[in-house]
Amino acid sequence: MTIAASRPLSTARDTTTREERDAGARHGVQRTAVVGPLELEAGGKLPDVTLAYETWGTLAPDAGNAVLIQHALTGSAHVAQGDTDEEGWWDGLVGPGRAIDTDRFFVVAVNIIGGCNGSTGPSSPAPDGKPWGSRFPFITLRDAAVAEARLADQLGISQWFAVVGGSMGGARALEWAAGFPERVRKCAVIAIGAHSTAEQIALAQAQTLAIRQDPAFRDGDYYDGPAPEAGLALARRIAHISYRSEAELEARFSRKPQEGESPLNASALAERGRYQVESYLDHQGTKLVRRFDANSYIALTEALMSHDVGRGRGGVEAALADSPVEFFVAAVESDRLYLPRQSEALAAALPGDVTVHRIASEIGHDGFLTEADQLGALLGRTLFA
Repeated sequence: MTIAASRPLSTARDTTTREERDAGARHGVQRTAVVGPLELEAGGKLPDVTLAYETWGTLAPDAGNAVLIQHALTGSAHVAQGDTDEEGWWDGLVGPGRAIDTDRFFVVAVNIIGGCNGSTGPSSPAPDGKPWGSRFPFITLRDAAVAEARLADQLGISQWFAVVGGSMGGARALEWAAGFPERVRKCAVIAIGAHSTAEQIALAQAQTLAIRQDPAFRDGDYYDGPAPEAGLALARRIAHISYRSEAELEARFSRKPQEGESPLNASALAERGRYQVESYLDHQGTKLVRRFDANSYIALTEALMSHDVGRGRGGVEAALADSPVEFFVAAVESDRLYLPRQSEALAAALPGDVTVHRIASEIGHDGFLTEADQLGALLGRTLFA
């Protein structure tokens, strides 16, 4: 069922204390916490920020076993299954006995500000009670780290054992290492580089324009009417092509028509059927429309476009030159969105001798999700040994 445009997504507040959370911990169940007003890097302000988060495992008495996992662009805080029936997006990596062992670690995942899965975002009520919509300020991944640091304070976590993320989550992890080095022991940056490139920004702009040019978008103030579903679905199609490799698409679909929809059996263009790869992209667009807000897609895409860990810090090397953090860097061999050479450049800029681990996959960028067992083995013998 499509999310109703007129209904802002949840911004409920957590009223439990840490003691209550520890006594009756529910693993993989969403909670929310109010972290207060936030001055933003680009000059705006959010007067009252709520963050949605989930936890797994038990926090040690000295809080030294806490791990922060950062989700990608349209992800959520639901990393692993926990006490619900809903599968997590990194179930193969996080859980009892897995690489990030929830019998050993207290795992936290936070829905990023600007999102639509419980944290303050464009669909949340502004001070006047109406959805923020077009008034939602520009946010950066650096802003997200600042907000998350306040949540860590509330949870009693002064230093993360590790911060781990892939794609946009990797960029968020890197911001933690650069902005709060004293609060991060280890950092895993997977399938992303130190900054967004011109090509990545170009692909992102095509996606945001697809949404903005949908007649239903109305400059972002669509919550009292139809949502810009066609634009959001098109944005997802554009993105998904870059998430998968040419070889994977060819192997799965080649030039095969969708069953009963041969493109060559139509007398008019408007009546032609689809190739299988077109049907696949249509499916991906429809799935996203059912669970994500178009304004949040724009806000987070633009935050990722602004990704540059060296911005205002004298460049990448200067930003991380004296970092005490132990880094893990990994790239997907077939990634054509965040190229392995960008991971190589990041590793070269980090202090010490940082190896770039390779995830062998024909999938493309999404290999950091689909190859959880392989990634888990790499993490298990390095960062989490």
